Formats: sequence, C-alpha cells, structure tokens
Amino acid sequence: QVQLVESGGGLVQAGGSLRLSCAASGFNVDLYTTGWFRQAPGNEREAVACIRSGSHGSQAIYKEVASGRFTISKDNSKNTVYLQMNNLKPEDTGVYYCATSGDSGVDYCEPGSFPTRYWGQGTQVTVSS
Repeated sequence: QVQLVESGGGLVQAGGSLRLSCAASGFNVDLYTTGWFRQAPGNEREAVACIRSGSHGSQAIYKEVASGRFTISKDNSKNTVYLQMNNLKPEDTGVYYCATSGDSGVDYCEPGSFPTRYWGQGTQVTVSS
C-alpha cells in the first residue's frame, strides 16, 4: 500500500527557509516520478516541483512558482523526497502535498498526472510578512 507522509511545515517569517520531507512507503521513490504540490485557500492545487525516477536520471522539474528558490531532492536510502524552500514569501503560504505518479515515465509535473490514491495528507506552511 502506497503511503506518503509529509513533515517539516510550520510558521516562518518572509525570507526564511523550510525543508519539507516526504517519507514514502509501499513503493521505492527511485522508481516513480514524485513531486511536491501546494494549495492556498481559495486557490486550485498547483505543482511546485517533481523529480523523476532514477532510470530517467532523477531529473528535477521545476514550475515557475519554485522560481529558483526551491530545490527538490531525494534520498533513496531513506525512501524520502525533500523540498528545500529558501527566501520564502507570504504568497508561498498553503498546504504542501507530496504525491507519486506510480509511473516511471511521467515527465511532466501537474497534479492531474498523479492518481488521487497516491497523495499524502499535506503539511501547512505559513509565511508571515
């Protein structure tokens, strides 16, 4: 059974940093495209960054919202995917979700590419001004 558990969210001042973790079980994060997404109140869920399987070079895919401030990575030994977020802004506030595609061939980073059953519960990130 695929399970994803996010952690690392919290309250931070603008300009600060957070590192989110996504601990996976039931599958190997090196086999499938896995990503980070976020949803602010009243907004649709949007992609932040994804990382491809090892067979595809663990290529990182960044969306515009990441804007050079965020870095996605994974530790296969811990079966965990990370999102390092620097220079946070109030507009980065939202619930951050981790999801896996269940497919090694996914090469685009959009919420619709990730089956509903393969999402975590999310972690709240709040950036104060």
